Amino acid sequence: MFEFSVIGGRTARDIIGRSRPEIVREVRETYLTHDEGDSVNPDSYFLRFPDKPDARIIALPAYLGGKHDVAGIKWIGSFPGNIDHGIPRASAALLLNDYATGYPFALLEASQISAARTAASAVLAAEQLTGGRTARRLTVVGAGIIARNILEFFAAQEWSVDTLVVHDQHPEYGRALAGYATDSLGYRAETTDDLRTALDVADVVVLATTAGEPYILDPRAFAPGQVVLNISLRDIGPEIVHDSYNIVDDIDHCLKANTSPHLAEQKYGNRDFITGTLAQHIRGEVTTRPDKPVIFSPFGLGVLDLAVGAHVYRAATEAGEAIAIDDFFGETTRW
Repeated sequence: MFEFSVIGGRTARDIIGRSRPEIVREVRETYLTHDEGDSVNPDSYFLRFPDKPDARIIALPAYLGGKHDVAGIKWIGSFPGNIDHGIPRASAALLLNDYATGYPFALLEASQISAARTAASAVLAAEQLTGGRTARRLTVVGAGIIARNILEFFAAQEWSVDTLVVHDQHPEYGRALAGYATDSLGYRAETTDDLRTALDVADVVVLATTAGEPYILDPRAFAPGQVVLNISLRDIGPEIVHDSYNIVDDIDHCLKANTSPHLAEQKYGNRDFITGTLAQHIRGEVTTRPDKPVIFSPFGLGVLDLAVGAHVYRAATEAGEAIAIDDFFGETTRW
């Protein structure tokens, strides 16, 4: 009952690297569990700083029922200025709590977990919304760590991609990701400095930037039937969102904090443009057709962090890779 373990980032990444298809299944199951109401996923809490308006640290508390029956919280920092110093934008820790007693039982380095649940969600949506695992042209906008993880999950799910196109405001980052995709993942990759060229004729578009406000504003930016994974949430103008099919992970969570869907709600005064959730699409309760672009916008639910974190914890414990902290709790009896 009173065991406490720490799992570092290298261990987490190794476990994720050898179990990506299992993580996609965990994320799919978690979406369905959440849709059934067997979870608690409060609003995220944002800690902001007066002298760093683009930086924030976010708390995501949650409870996930089903087979997990676990509570916890992710504490994730997002400091875009880090990129200018050559270090990752995001850092995170995940604390898991036993549901029976409330006692925490594990602390995990969570930037790997956060990236994995985001990537698994994106690839799951791509499979669901395209109906397969094939893309003649897959475009990635933004060549950071999240984009790399998404491509790793595409490869782990054995997606067939004829051409991968990478676009980044910093061409050197784009070339680095394209080189990694070619050398490590086996995809034929190329880069372009022109966003319009990157978006044209792509079957699937992945937006994985640090944009704080929309820059894709041309109503013709996306073609009918094109699947757009709006992972960074704030790249797309509200007019485009309004005129597309919109699949989200959770409607109430996604339509806040000036995400692209939230901006559309503010502009048009309603949520009629929301088609439904990914879980509803999986269940066949909502559908999309090839007459409009299909946009998937995942706000990032804390329950997904719990599911992936619990998976990593179990694997690390079974493999003897978790670091046990003896006597972590100073008192374990009332008297």
